[in-house]
Amino acid sequence: MLPAAGAALAQDQMQVPQSPAEISLGFVPVVKSAAPAVVNIYARRVVEARSNPFMDDPFFGRMFRDFGQSRPRVQNSLGSGVILSADGIVVSNHHVVGGSTDIRVVLNDRREYSAHVLLADEDSDLAVLQLDGAEDLPALELRESGTVEVGELVLAIGNPFGVGQTVSSGIVSGLARSGLATGNGRGLFIQTDAPINPGNSGGALVDVAGRLIGINTSILSRSGGSNGIGFAIPADMVAQFVAQARAGEERFERPWMGATGQPVSQDMAEALGLEGPYGVALTELHPASPLTEAGYGVGDVILTVDGTPVFTPEEILYHLAVAGAGAKVVIEGMVEGEMSQSEVTLVKAPDVPPRAPLTTSEATVLPGMALSTINPAVQAEFGLPMGIEGVIIEDPGPLGARLGVRPGDILRAVNDMRVSTGAEAEEALARASRRLNLDILRGGRRVVLRFRL
Repeated sequence: MLPAAGAALAQDQMQVPQSPAEISLGFVPVVKSAAPAVVNIYARRVVEARSNPFMDDPFFGRMFRDFGQSRPRVQNSLGSGVILSADGIVVSNHHVVGGSTDIRVVLNDRREYSAHVLLADEDSDLAVLQLDGAEDLPALELRESGTVEVGELVLAIGNPFGVGQTVSSGIVSGLARSGLATGNGRGLFIQTDAPINPGNSGGALVDVAGRLIGINTSILSRSGGSNGIGFAIPADMVAQFVAQARAGEERFERPWMGATGQPVSQDMAEALGLEGPYGVALTELHPASPLTEAGYGVGDVILTVDGTPVFTPEEILYHLAVAGAGAKVVIEGMVEGEMSQSEVTLVKAPDVPPRAPLTTSEATVLPGMALSTINPAVQAEFGLPMGIEGVIIEDPGPLGARLGVRPGDILRAVNDMRVSTGAEAEEALARASRRLNLDILRGGRRVVLRFRL
């Protein structure tokens, strides 16, 4: 949190205009200081497309999935971004620039730069770009997310519908919204009623002091237009993302909790003697979890992370992600019915046993299939349940795909022989001769694929 003097200064900077002179100025000073650091982004990506007239049909689409020739198609996207450093570090959304082969960034003063992606993550819907040859650029200051309050005046700056840079105003409508935006909902979002439309994605949500409080990412709408319910990724998450990009990380690393939990209900709160229904009750705990080392067990409750009350497992994961692996956080909770406070060192998901990725050889009945042994790191990467075991199929290969095997399938047995590692799965596939039975877990449901060879 901000020290007392800093908090007082922040309150002074966030005051609503009072005098006629202040009202006549409106948001002009804020826009003049913040708008130059908001950019337009034009991205191109090449995607494969099939000329298959049955592609969208639920029945014939499966029968004729191999019909038609695959051909490349250029897909264009339009969005916004925010400059965060004078040397050309820009933050935008993953859905704006992810997978792009050509990115062009246009500043408010019409200067243009080519850019390349340093780090992108679909789950958090964030991407960090580096402008090529940029220097002495205007940049926005990040504001600590814990100081943002509901009711504050905010401005959304971006390039909606490609009409050019546009500023819209509103307030912070809500905080800690989880699971409502793009990606897998891994985070807490700032809700605002400042109009956000297509093209605003990746733009800035700023306070009346011109500081960045969030990256606009999505809207809640049935029509596709802005209904005054928009979401922004908080600046604290943006700061952690930029730090990892500068450190050269190839993928966004989230600390590993090694636990699952459920929100504390009113009945549970009364039974535990809590003042109200808040906190997360642990339902499953990995032996190597940092929470296990701190003395927590199944049935214990986490109440706060670094002094901030938590209400859902998503909130805990968000606070850990903001802190980053290697950091220490103070967790307060109830252990065996007694209040407890522990300092926990955050770690990455352990790669034990080794995932040992391999691609099946031509000696197997399904060559070219990419397999990995499931461990905590694989579970975290693919969003798998903590207790799941077996082998994950990362790529089914050309023959496997034609036979109905999908990326993300969990291979549990081959011809009724259980497999727990990629090497065991490859050996079993090499032994198959006249028949092939694959016992697969797909989306939590068991699927058995049977073939005659």
